[in-house]
Amino acid sequence: MGIKLSQCFIAVDDHDKAVPFYRDVLGLEVRNDVGYENMRWVTVGSPSQPEVEIVLEPPLADPNATPADRQAVAELMAKGMLRGVIFTTDDVDATFERIRAAGADVLQEPMDQPYGVRDCAFRDPAGNMLRFNQPRKP
Repeated sequence: MGIKLSQCFIAVDDHDKAVPFYRDVLGLEVRNDVGYENMRWVTVGSPSQPEVEIVLEPPLADPNATPADRQAVAELMAKGMLRGVIFTTDDVDATFERIRAAGADVLQEPMDQPYGVRDCAFRDPAGNMLRFNQPRKP
């Protein structure tokens, strides 16, 4: 039985800020942009991985959510405690410099990790943690 990742979801509170970040700063392509009942879902992905997509979704797209639910999710987003994504790059230092130069919120400068990668981390405009890594050279 073969299983592959198809989509993952990241909650964003402002698609007009998120889309330029994922498209222009990270270099992902916008594949779909759908609106429904005052909500919006935008699908982005790497040109080198056409089979994998990241869906930038509203923070709480559940019509049964209570005001307390919405407030709780908003507070978690503000703290950057929701989802995160790890990207692989062939040059983590160059990736770091490009993203930092675009004004992204730096969480960690590039460093060698004991688990075999060199990585760095940023927050996207909604506060989600994004890590970028490459295998360490022996």
